Amino acid sequence: PVIPCIVSQWSVWSGCAEPCKTTYRVRRRHIIQEPRNGGEACPALQEKAGCMEYWTQQGAECKQSMIPALITTGGFGKARKKRAAADGSERTGYCVEFQLVAIAPGCLQSHHSYTHWMRYLREGHTVCVECQHPALDSRSLHCHGDGSGSKLNQLLHWQAVGNPRCKGTWRRIRQLDTCSCPSVHSFLFI
Repeated sequence: PVIPCIVSQWSVWSGCAEPCKTTYRVRRRHIIQEPRNGGEACPALQEKAGCMEYWTQQGAECKQSMIPALITTGGFGKARKKRAAADGSERTGYCVEFQLVAIAPGCLQSHHSYTHWMRYLREGHTVCVECQHPALDSRSLHCHGDGSGSKLNQLLHWQAVGNPRCKGTWRRIRQLDTCSCPSVHSFLFI
């Protein structure tokens, strides 16, 4: 008789392959029954997914310049502030100004309504990114990827949430303790 391949359920996802880097995690399954007599072949036995770990295995925070900033439109912040105020957990945030150096073409290739804000990302423009609760880490009191601790003129990496092909580099200009970001070039750390 024809016997198809039978595989186990997926294992749980592993931790990130390396801390402090954009890397991957893995899950696996194994073969329970090999196919015989022309039975259906076995599917993939391993899957990888993107992963970012912000703390070393010893519990120390990763060096900030290694962490890509995850950003979204500043308009999302208004709803976030309302939710934070409702549960009393809002902490004081801050803003960081960056100069956009390079932008991947993927920022212009998405046509979903929730990605329209990405069209305001232009090389050479100065953008303002707000760090507010819950992205404001309670241990370090800053947002991951904000570039704190980076060298002057160091290229830092960012990625837009909602479109993984929309990413690029920028240079940190300065941190602002009171945010007064222009609405068009205003973004938010996730």
